[in-house]
Amino acid sequence: MKLGARIVKTGVAIVFALFMADLLNLPSPIFAAIAAIFAIQPSIYRSYLSIIEQIQSNLIGAGIAVIFALIFGHHYVAVGLAAVITIAIMLKLKLEKSISLALVTTIAIMEVQSDDFLTFALIRFTTIVVGVLAAFLVNLVFMPPKYETKLFQSIQKTTDELIRWTRIAKLQASEHNATKQALDKLRERLIKIDQFYLFYKEERSYLRNKKHAKARKLVVYRQMISVANKSWDVLKRLHLYENELSNLPNHFRLMIQERLNFLLTYQEQLHLKYTGQLKPDHSIWTGNEDLLKRHEVMEIFAREIALSKEEETFSSYHLLHLLSSVLDYEEQLEHLDTLIVSHQNYHGDEIKVDLKSEYN
Repeated sequence: MKLGARIVKTGVAIVFALFMADLLNLPSPIFAAIAAIFAIQPSIYRSYLSIIEQIQSNLIGAGIAVIFALIFGHHYVAVGLAAVITIAIMLKLKLEKSISLALVTTIAIMEVQSDDFLTFALIRFTTIVVGVLAAFLVNLVFMPPKYETKLFQSIQKTTDELIRWTRIAKLQASEHNATKQALDKLRERLIKIDQFYLFYKEERSYLRNKKHAKARKLVVYRQMISVANKSWDVLKRLHLYENELSNLPNHFRLMIQERLNFLLTYQEQLHLKYTGQLKPDHSIWTGNEDLLKRHEVMEIFAREIALSKEEETFSSYHLLHLLSSVLDYEEQLEHLDTLIVSHQNYHGDEIKVDLKSEYN
């Protein structure tokens, strides 16, 4: 079983929260540990937002606990009513994510029955805030996430898998159920890539030149993701219309296979170009002037449709879906090429070594 960074950081945050509470001689340090569990977030920026939200939530929970304890005492019914009011206020203020921690604060304060109730309430509130701050410090210093590396590696691995399956599918050599399962798994990976992209986008850059470089990277990565989605769409249509493809005239089927093979190689080279392993001015289009242009492909397709109406050899409707998907995939690749060349011209020296070395 592999332990992720967030799991390890949660354990470290609990230890650090208990240590800090003990160092400050706070009673019931367990509440600091509980607060640390809720405060661990997948990114530093989200952890910062979490601190602000959770401190607000603790103030609400502590305030309601004090008011209800002073008015109604520490009866079980009063605790339950205070919890209901706390939840209602949290929902009204759109602080749903911190409801659990606010309730912990409310219950932790109201369960204290002492003449010095207000002092204990302040101590409990402080203990929970210590736990939240401890989690933030751990998230900031211990194993900080490198979402750019994770994002690129995920795109690269998913793209390699898509290319492998598409090369098999275009030859009608893939087993139907195996391809269907692969499509489902690849869709899940693409969803995860979107999450990594969001986490990387949320990371803050404080130097002006770094902000500009990151803004360009975000554009490139967004286009890489668009290309990966288009590639998945092509594979899906190859899978859906495999019977129609087998009924195509031989010369037309070979033309589609040749174009797909060309585009798949093009996509592989674009990733090498981005990491600086391929010259920025290199293009797969060079030396392929004989490759048919998009409008020429559509003209051939129109002629084949006219012939198919007479002979009824294949479904032009389904083939149109496949062909439009392939041509759209091609356009997205060309746009990605333009973005990568532009990025390399401005920030080519800033490509991180670990972006390549960790993947290889």
